[in-house]
Amino acid sequence: MDPKTEMTSVDLAALVGELSRYEGAKVDKVYLYGDDLVRFKLRDYDRGRVELLVETGEVKRCHVADPAHVPDAPGRPPEFAKTLRSRLAGGELADVDQYEFDRILSFDFERPDANTTVVAELFGEGNVAVLDETGEVQRSLETVRLKSRTVAPGSQYEYPQSRINPFDVRYEVVEARMEESDTDVVRTLATQLNMGGLYAEEFCTRAGVEKTLDIADAGEEQYRAVFDAIRRMGERLRSGDLDPRVYLEDGEVVDVTPLPLEERDGLESEAYDDFNAALDAYFHRLDLTEDEDVDDSPDFAAEIAKKQRIIDQQEGAIGDFDERAQAEREKAEAVYAHYDLVADVLSTIQGAREQGRGWEEIDETFLEGADRGIPEAEAVKGVDGAEGTVDVDLDGTVVTLEATTGPEKNADRLYREAKRIEEKKEGALAAIENTREELEAVKRRKEEWERDDGDADEEAEDAEADDEYDDVDWLSRPSIPVRNRDNWYDRFRWFETSDGFLVIGGRNADQNEELVKNYMEGRDLFCHAQAHGGPVTLIKATDPSEAARDVTIPEQSRREAAQFAVSYSSVWKDGRGAGDAYVVTPDQVSKTPESGEYIEKGGFVIRGERDYYRDVAAEVAVGVQVEPETRVIGGPPSAVEPRAETTIRLTPGQFAQNDAAMKCYRLLKDRFADQSFVRKVASADLIQEFLPPGESDVHEG
Repeated sequence: MDPKTEMTSVDLAALVGELSRYEGAKVDKVYLYGDDLVRFKLRDYDRGRVELLVETGEVKRCHVADPAHVPDAPGRPPEFAKTLRSRLAGGELADVDQYEFDRILSFDFERPDANTTVVAELFGEGNVAVLDETGEVQRSLETVRLKSRTVAPGSQYEYPQSRINPFDVRYEVVEARMEESDTDVVRTLATQLNMGGLYAEEFCTRAGVEKTLDIADAGEEQYRAVFDAIRRMGERLRSGDLDPRVYLEDGEVVDVTPLPLEERDGLESEAYDDFNAALDAYFHRLDLTEDEDVDDSPDFAAEIAKKQRIIDQQEGAIGDFDERAQAEREKAEAVYAHYDLVADVLSTIQGAREQGRGWEEIDETFLEGADRGIPEAEAVKGVDGAEGTVDVDLDGTVVTLEATTGPEKNADRLYREAKRIEEKKEGALAAIENTREELEAVKRRKEEWERDDGDADEEAEDAEADDEYDDVDWLSRPSIPVRNRDNWYDRFRWFETSDGFLVIGGRNADQNEELVKNYMEGRDLFCHAQAHGGPVTLIKATDPSEAARDVTIPEQSRREAAQFAVSYSSVWKDGRGAGDAYVVTPDQVSKTPESGEYIEKGGFVIRGERDYYRDVAAEVAVGVQVEPETRVIGGPPSAVEPRAETTIRLTPGQFAQNDAAMKCYRLLKDRFADQSFVRKVASADLIQEFLPPGESDVHEG
């Protein structure tokens, strides 16, 4: 028989009671794997670490898992996971419920600032929706727009049409449904009372009623017997009187149930203390069976080495946190120790500003005062008008002060910064503990793999090794290994030009500031759309970890960066097909405005001549790259298409960003024989990160 891949309504009715044990657990983090497996990492006062898995793809399940059965944390979180983290982090699991007798679970999380409900739909295409306190959808894995219901961001969540609950109905309802039927008993139970085929057969067997008995030949005796069998099971489910079983056929798992079933008497079975443990064991072993067929041998040595490196780095950071916190505390104490000097400096600046004097003039005044030997002026080491701060030397300790406030508020800010750093130390200690747990989980998986894989076929391994040196038709290949890594630039917008230069852009004003301040170097180029609201775009001459060198960035790379800057600017949002962009060198970019002017956050002053690129097309391509690593890539078509196995082009149009991402995902998935590969590396959320803000048209060619 085919193994079970989806939980039933009966399974969920049994599971809800066990999940209620974890009410009160705090949310630590939330992860999304591919586009259908959500992991809630919780902390329970009594049980410690709790891993709750919800999967809604080809396999549909929900249960608490052994940490050893949990996949390693993926790389950067997609938007769906970010939404869950922002709404749930630090929150408390307050309630778990099954909607009527449907395959729908709802999880209520409470937090002082806002409550959130996560709805898991384990039927049909499957879905997970995140709702606010009013029931409005904040984000969902799938967008559903049907005549009967809508599940989409911004809409009120709508449950499917109500279904009868066989464990709740009165005998008269069962009798009426039977009398209205024109088929046999088992089919009537399966369809009219929503039991499904397996449990319809089970209740017939328990009641001693022939499954194929025609309704016309059945009567109250048979109806009563079936009703009593249903009622007895319902009472056991409600009271939590379970006796879970995992069933096997020829040594492979094929089913998991909350109670022993007479319909499974011919199969080997394993008993479990609780249903969660049975579900975890079943789906974990089901995953292992599937992995043996399609996945390459995992590189456990690399995983273990990576986890150990992370632990070493985290331990090294602990001492750094102590030093930084102490430094901030010493600065605060220095402010109070030199209170009069600090007060004089700050009041001098505030008075000058009230008189309308510019920051540069104030700085020059302090320099002149230092030349004349004025102690307060000698202590001032610099004034930063862009930030509104002044650096003051307090007996060898240089302290950056906010010029618009007084000594007390500055000292308080420094004390708060020290406390924040100490709190980060506590977080780092917890992170070390988590990483150590993950390291042990990898070691256990390695031991389990080595036991199971001892008799692997050497010829199959040789054939796989030879494949790496041949030209591969990845679209038709039935199994594609996932090879990805975390890159320092992943959190920004990015692409690689046709000439191999990395281009990075900001996603918001904060990132625009960060790119210019921390990542722009002398040989790089700065690019920006002429339109307002575009990303700061840098063409990197070298990697930040490399030594600076004399590099000439080719014209093709400059044009591609210009198209990137235009496409991710307000040009796209406005629905325009083209726009202008310019390129300058880093020394032309400044945060210092002209006297009397103001620069908003994320903005910059450009001085000198600009190289303009006129009427640049607003167009991007997104696709799936397979070599040398597997990932989504996106950006100017001329740069992306040669690197990707298959791509889709987009222009400004009519589809909302999340709908366009889902459309792209489905098109890309259909092009690969190994559709599970696309789910892992190119989910709709990952694709959406490469789409311009605003509405788009999707071009399949």
